[in-house]
Amino acid sequence: MSTRDRDLIGYRVAAVHAHPDDESITTGGVLADLAARGADVTVITCTLGEEGEVIGETYAGLAADGGADQLGGFRVLELRAALDHLGVRGIHLGGAGRYRDSGMAGSPAHANPRAFVNSGERAVDELAGIFGRLRPHLVITYDPHGGYGHPDHIRAHEITHAAAQRIDAEHRIPRILWTVTPRDELEAGLAAIGTIPAGWRPAGDGELASVDRADLALDLDDHAFAAKREAMRAHATQIWFADGTVTDTNPEAARASVSDPDLVPAVWALSNLIAQPLLRREHFQFAAGVPLPPTATGVLDGIVRG
Repeated sequence: MSTRDRDLIGYRVAAVHAHPDDESITTGGVLADLAARGADVTVITCTLGEEGEVIGETYAGLAADGGADQLGGFRVLELRAALDHLGVRGIHLGGAGRYRDSGMAGSPAHANPRAFVNSGERAVDELAGIFGRLRPHLVITYDPHGGYGHPDHIRAHEITHAAAQRIDAEHRIPRILWTVTPRDELEAGLAAIGTIPAGWRPAGDGELASVDRADLALDLDDHAFAAKREAMRAHATQIWFADGTVTDTNPEAARASVSDPDLVPAVWALSNLIAQPLLRREHFQFAAGVPLPPTATGVLDGIVRG
């Protein structure tokens, strides 16, 4: 990029995410874009994602129910690779391994005293300390529903807003945004998916999280989109691309077709094997702080600078 393009030097952004891979799936494009324009971007990850299901047979035994229960350590390495693709740095809340993945609602994993849902005021204090050191101009996290209702996403939302309230007036966070997916764009992307790999399935009606409105949209340029895609690909135990590629983690190729490659450049799935479109836009809702400029259309259009 040219010197003119690096117009966010001196600005600081923090994204609070529940598990490794969330940063890439929901905000990878905007984080890469902000970093490329000179902003100091930090991803704060709250758990190691130990309860995740593993795609591929190579490392399936690392899962919590696979015998070894070593997935968290492996996902630390995936996260590091993903952050490198995005050009950002990372912090583990309380240090790597302080809080454990709580699993989905009703999971027995909630009973673990280290589960993130049991993090209490300590997690708020730790995050407030990080905010105090970083002094971000912008914080990104989830909406009150955690996007799709995962207890750890909801907890990340809770501690983000609680920690922001603990910052003294001098260092108050100017603005908080929630990452969201508009229903109309998701449905258009799903409609553009043609054939899907054997064993995969289409999304059921309302099965993927979405919202009725978004306040901001960022169109991902080629750099930001490529960085997001490769960051997602780095989380190979959790994400499978249907583009014919293979990895050591998952040596089985999958292929999908789309009717509009400009709208849906790639198709991917989590371990549930629901085919999802990888879109070229990321969306946000205003959550707190300085109101958005009336003419704001993109995250970089006065949103970081306030």
